[in-house]
Amino acid sequence: MTSNRILLQGVPGSPYTRKMLALLRYRRIAYELLPTAGAVPGLPQAKPPLLPTFYLPDANGQLAAVTDSTPLIRRFEQSHTDRSVIPLTPAWAFIDALLEDFADEWLTKAMFHYRWHFAPDIDKAGRVLATWREPEADPVRFAATAQMIATRQIERLRYVGSNPQTAHIIEAGYLRVLACMEEHLRHHRFMMGARPGASDFAVYGQLTQLVQFDPTPMALADRLAPRVCGWVGVVEDLSGIAVTPEDWLGGLSLPDSLKALLCEVGRLYAPLLVANAQALQQGQKEFTTTIDGLAWTQQVFSYQAKCWMWLRRDHDALASDQRAVVDEWLQGTGCEVLFTPPKSSPA
Repeated sequence: MTSNRILLQGVPGSPYTRKMLALLRYRRIAYELLPTAGAVPGLPQAKPPLLPTFYLPDANGQLAAVTDSTPLIRRFEQSHTDRSVIPLTPAWAFIDALLEDFADEWLTKAMFHYRWHFAPDIDKAGRVLATWREPEADPVRFAATAQMIATRQIERLRYVGSNPQTAHIIEAGYLRVLACMEEHLRHHRFMMGARPGASDFAVYGQLTQLVQFDPTPMALADRLAPRVCGWVGVVEDLSGIAVTPEDWLGGLSLPDSLKALLCEVGRLYAPLLVANAQALQQGQKEFTTTIDGLAWTQQVFSYQAKCWMWLRRDHDALASDQRAVVDEWLQGTGCEVLFTPPKSSPA
């Protein structure tokens, strides 16, 4: 950290970097960005090395590398009180957190799939990402770096579950999410009303790639969701908008557009979380489940078991009246499976 500015490392092709940069701008938290993708001399390295990497003091006052965007948002809520991104009402805060998790953990599958599944997207990503690693490399070395990046990332498709069998699920889901967002933005400026919540920045981060960088999903968004494309451009820098507590969505009525989006969470993400956690409990390395009526197979991902555990923890922590509101909102969405008894830990 330099003076009172937060130090972080990231690159434009990282949706989580874009998520956090937009959040810092909106919250008017001063920062310095190191626009690199490799180890930084003199600074601790995250394990595993992920972007963005924030360099923040730990409990002992020593500089530590911190990477998980969701806990970082909550940490900044404690250290910086102005322009919060957590809705005031617990029920709404829970919906915001559920949608943030959906964007971070499911919508990123669409981002990764489109980038490394289609030839034009692979070509563009390999070449552009190479410039962030070695911008001054000679043409031969540059081409080799681009090929190395593409080969490595295509190999990693299995980690997010992208394969010929699941491609239709991911692509159809992306189109429905665009439609839900397009309808929601007809009536509301942000996911959480007239001011952004954490979910806005999570969705924005993934869409910076899907609707602004990768050719195939960008063309789809251009044709089907012009409001979404415009919204992504706006959310990049919200430092100048004025907000009040009255700008949050409130009351007991959930907009139909958010209900439709929660149905996508229940259709696409909820069954994945449950099957992944069960497979992890049973010591499996791979699992198969049914998503959107089709078979889905992927490697077990321990982090997503933690995501489910955290969502269940937060659901259990709600006061009974707020939990009843949330449960009513989720009724019929498919998300109920995440919070039904028994309450045994998935991790």
